[in-house]
Amino acid sequence: MTEAPAIHTENTLLFEGGDWDFDTLRRTHDAVEDIAVNELGFDLYPNQVEVISSEQMLDAYAATGLPLMYRHWSFGKRFAREEALYRKGYAGLAYEIVINASPCISYVMEENRMPMQALVMAHAAMGHNQFFRNNQIFRDWTDAEGILDYLAFAKAYVARCEERYGVAAVEAVLDAAHALMDQGVFRHPRPRHRRPGDERERLRLRRLTAEAQDDALWRIIPGARARQHPDMDADAAAPEEGDEESVAAPDLPEENLLYFLEKHSPVLAGWQRELIRIVRVIAQYLHPQKLTKVMNEGAATWTHYTIVHRLHEKGLIDDGALLEILHSHANVVMQPAFDDKRFSGMNPYYLGFHINRDIERLCLDPTDEDRHWFPDIAGCGDAVGVLREAWAAFRDESWIRQFLSPRLMREMRLFALADREAEPAFLEVAEIHDEAGYRRLRNLLADQYDPARMEPDIQVVGADLKGDRVLRLRHTMVDNVRLDPESRDAVLRHIKRLWGYDVSLEGLDPATGETRYLASTRSRRE
Repeated sequence: MTEAPAIHTENTLLFEGGDWDFDTLRRTHDAVEDIAVNELGFDLYPNQVEVISSEQMLDAYAATGLPLMYRHWSFGKRFAREEALYRKGYAGLAYEIVINASPCISYVMEENRMPMQALVMAHAAMGHNQFFRNNQIFRDWTDAEGILDYLAFAKAYVARCEERYGVAAVEAVLDAAHALMDQGVFRHPRPRHRRPGDERERLRLRRLTAEAQDDALWRIIPGARARQHPDMDADAAAPEEGDEESVAAPDLPEENLLYFLEKHSPVLAGWQRELIRIVRVIAQYLHPQKLTKVMNEGAATWTHYTIVHRLHEKGLIDDGALLEILHSHANVVMQPAFDDKRFSGMNPYYLGFHINRDIERLCLDPTDEDRHWFPDIAGCGDAVGVLREAWAAFRDESWIRQFLSPRLMREMRLFALADREAEPAFLEVAEIHDEAGYRRLRNLLADQYDPARMEPDIQVVGADLKGDRVLRLRHTMVDNVRLDPESRDAVLRHIKRLWGYDVSLEGLDPATGETRYLASTRSRRE
């Protein structure tokens, strides 16, 4: 029988000092969860809190932060780099890692003091958990109940490929697929979710189809292609049901390069196609986190800030614990000034937390200016309800465009500098403290989180499968931003490795409609 959670009355401290044990963690988790569910109205996945060492923490986020991952040399390279920086004191470790899964897995470090463990559980196990479960983008694009089983399936499949075909052959495919992860996602249609059981059934049916089509007479014809091993290649060689026509005549243009190469490459074996599929499934699963970085971290930071203050108000933590937590909180939301050598853009924790705090102020204590800009929520009195609805319905770009207020822009001292190549180098104050200026500044900041501007728009626009088989790609420029030649050429070589034939790239200027040649994998002799 499971032991009932300990019930603490008011003015009974959950912990004192920095030492902790697992019973202290459980008591604190229960108190934090009680505030999140019963006071803030959070709808959460079941929680699973795991205590790991600093080395395990390094290993976890070196491998994309997922709890189960196939082997690849790049993960070890990143681990070695991060470990060296950490040991020399040049970089710190993440306070936590949280996995969008059901149960929601939160990693906390065993080296943390107990006040930090309380902050992490409020931040990750409550804040991120609430966001993962309720944000519409995550609901549309991810399957929290199936991801852990799929990762186990993928890890086992990659290991089997390494045993049969060799580590070098497997890494060659994974290297190329990893280089295309940013262009290996669907951005518009809702994907079909598959559970690991569905994946295994799909592979079984492919194997049966391949075996049914096998004719022993073909094996005695000189030069005929040898049969693939039924446990590996035939598992994944055939296209999915309904895709046969698209293999001969692909539907173009196609934005998902990994999907196109998986389905239409003339040279890949079945096991190689399955490796590409694994990479693109994981890329698709991680894609919503790119679209909601500011919101997600802002929601989690607001959550831990709110919960630890409630713990203090209820007498469950003392002044020392609160001050220690707030010291860590201040480090998390620290925003270097534009002229600080540490400045590298807007800290998502800082921006997200302060927008959430400002929404809270709008709902509870608005000014006349706020009532003009936010008539639907100003003074409504239900700050937590507005926050939950906003976290569920928006992504970074639209959330900033909707909720960044003039007052917060002034408090942050936000301003915009435009660097236009066609204009001379001088500074011009175009707007200041008027409605048009606020709207333009807000839109400029929101544009930095617009998915259309986050990654290059590169699509397959031509593939003559019955002719020279040259794969034609097109890059549509946004704001006249061009591709870096060195990175561009390296990625084209990876695409050629998967396609098997030459690849050409052209650029499209949407302002003029003109296209021009950019690069090709053809040798200069040709």
